[in-house]
Amino acid sequence: MNAVAAPDIRAADDPATLRAAWPVVAQLRPHLDEGAFLAQALRQQAEGWRATVLLEGGVVRAFAGWRVQEMLAHGRLLYVDDLVTDSAARSAGHGKALLDWLKAQAGALGCRSLQLDSGTQRIDAHAFYLRERLRIVSFHFSGALDG
Repeated sequence: MNAVAAPDIRAADDPATLRAAWPVVAQLRPHLDEGAFLAQALRQQAEGWRATVLLEGGVVRAFAGWRVQEMLAHGRLLYVDDLVTDSAARSAGHGKALLDWLKAQAGALGCRSLQLDSGTQRIDAHAFYLRERLRIVSFHFSGALDG
């Protein structure tokens, strides 16, 4: 019986790894270009945001951007800003492996929950989150500000 290799999940905390993740991130954040993504990711990392990649054969197959925060409503939580699997590699277990890793990190970091928002148009993502025992618990409201 062959043992299944653990997924290769690692921090994307340097410009080279972030650049390698860009083709996958672009599938979720098409409003950015590679330069804007890299600049913003580095700024956000200075503020506590973390980026993680799942690699298969040295190629980024999934990406997560996340942070630990504390809120009166929820206590300490791991918030996932970005979670995307390469569209060419979907249904291969990469998203589940990365989400399971994030859940384990949340527990190790003393978080009471893992939370994320998902655009209303991302029906396939919603089905995945529901299968993974995440529940729809609120509505997220947003309003643009003048200026």
